[in-house]
Amino acid sequence: MDKVRWGVLSTAKIGIVNVIPAMQKGELCDIVAIASSNFEKARAAAKKLGIPEAYGSYEELLNAPHIEAVYIPLPNHLHVPWSIKALAAGKHVLCEKPLGLSATEAQQLLTTAQGYPNLKIMEAFMYRHHPQWQRARQMVADGQIGELRTIQSFFSYYNADPANIRNIAEFGGGGLMDIGCYCISLSRFIFGAEPDRICGKMEFDPDFKTDRLTSGILDFGRGTSTFTCSTQLTPFQRVNILGTDGWIEIEIPFNPPADRPCKIAYQQGNESGEICFDSCDHYRIQGDLFAKAIRHDEPVPTPLDDAVANMKAIEALIKSAENGTWV
Repeated sequence: MDKVRWGVLSTAKIGIVNVIPAMQKGELCDIVAIASSNFEKARAAAKKLGIPEAYGSYEELLNAPHIEAVYIPLPNHLHVPWSIKALAAGKHVLCEKPLGLSATEAQQLLTTAQGYPNLKIMEAFMYRHHPQWQRARQMVADGQIGELRTIQSFFSYYNADPANIRNIAEFGGGGLMDIGCYCISLSRFIFGAEPDRICGKMEFDPDFKTDRLTSGILDFGRGTSTFTCSTQLTPFQRVNILGTDGWIEIEIPFNPPADRPCKIAYQQGNESGEICFDSCDHYRIQGDLFAKAIRHDEPVPTPLDDAVANMKAIEALIKSAENGTWV
C-alpha cells in the first residue's frame, strides 16, 4: 500500500518528541509537512525531524491538496475547532486526547464528522493499541481471571510550571483532562461498558485553578473502577485488574518504553507468572492502524462515539466533585 501523506498541526512537544518520530518509522505513514503559527518554529521542527515542508499557519497546511491526513496535538481547547476545519478541508483526522473540553463539544465534532462519511477521524488514545493492553483485555474477556470485579489505576507526575499548558485552566489544563482521562478510558475499555454512575473528588491548585489531585469511582453495576491522578505528586503509574479467580498488573500502562521489552504480571487461580512483549512503539502502531483504515476504507480502531462517551464520563466526575454526590 502507498503510505498516507500526513501533516501535523503545531510543534507541540508530544508530537516532536514522541508521536512524529514513531510515525516516521511506520510502514504506512509519511510525515510530509508541519505547521505552526510561528513559521520559524515550524521550519526548525521540520529541519530537526527531516520533514520536507513547513508552514507558518495551520490554514496553509490544510489547504495543501497533497496532504491526506492531519495529526492534531494542539492544546485541548483547540482540538474540536481544528478537527472540524480539517474535515472541512477534506483531511482525515487523528486528534490528541481528550477530544474536547466537554461532552457537548465532543458531540458537536461527532455530528460534524457524520457529514463526511468518506473521512476517518479518531481520538489518539495510543495506549489501547499496545500489545500489553490488547492481551490484558483478551484475558479478561476469556475469563482467565474469573469474573471481573474491580480495576485500580494510578497516574501521576510533578509539574508546577505556571507557563506549562497543563497548568492553564482556560486551555483545558489539569490532571483529569491530561492523565485522568486515561484512567476513565481504560476502565471503559476493560469492562467493555459505560459506567452507571460516577463519584469524584478534586483538589485544585490555588494559583493555577486546575485540579492537581483527582480521584474517582466508576460504578459499572457488576464491578467498580477506582483511580487517582495528580499533576503534583511523584511520578508513578500502575494498573491492577482484579477478578474472582485472578488478577493482572500492568507495570507501565501508559508510556511503556519503545526501546525495550515490557511485561505484565498475572495470577490465575494458583498459577502466577509474567507475559513479556517485544519492544514496540504504540504511537507507531496507532499511526499505521489509522493509515490502514484510510487505505482499506475500514472503520478506525476506536470510533468517535467512544471519545464522546469518555467525555461524558469526565464531565460526570466533575459534576460529582462539584455537588458532592454520585452522578
